[in-house]
Amino acid sequence: MELSISTPALLFSTVSLLMIAFTNRFMSMASLIRDLHLKFQKNPEDAIFKQIENLRLRMKLIQSMQIIAIFSLLLSVICMFLLFMNEEMIARWFFGIGLIGMSIALSLSAWEITISTKALEVELSDMEDIIAKRK
Repeated sequence: MELSISTPALLFSTVSLLMIAFTNRFMSMASLIRDLHLKFQKNPEDAIFKQIENLRLRMKLIQSMQIIAIFSLLLSVICMFLLFMNEEMIARWFFGIGLIGMSIALSLSAWEITISTKALEVELSDMEDIIAKRK
C-alpha cells in the first residue's frame, strides 16, 4: 500500500470534529459542576456527592481524550512532513501510531458516555424516590 500525503490529511477533519464534540462535552460538564457546587453548598445531599464523583472521572477522561486526539493530529502532521521528505517507511509508523491514538480517544469517549448515563440514572432514581414518597 502506498501512503500518499492526502491519507494522513484525512485525520484532520476527523480530529477537528472530535475536538468540537469533546469541547462541547467539557463545557456542558463545567456548567453542570458549577450548578452542583452551588446546590451542594446549600444542601449537601448524597445524590449530589455521587454526581460529583462521577463528574470528576468524566473530566479526567475528557482531558485524556483531548490530549490523545491532539497527539494523533500532531503525528499526522509529522507523517505528512516525512512523506514530503520521501521517508515513507517512517511516515507509515507515525500514521499507524496516530490511528491507534485516535482509536484510544474514541474508546475513552465511549467509556465517558457510559459514565454519563450512570449520572443520569442517579438523577432519575432521585426523582423516582420523591415520586414514590408522594404516593
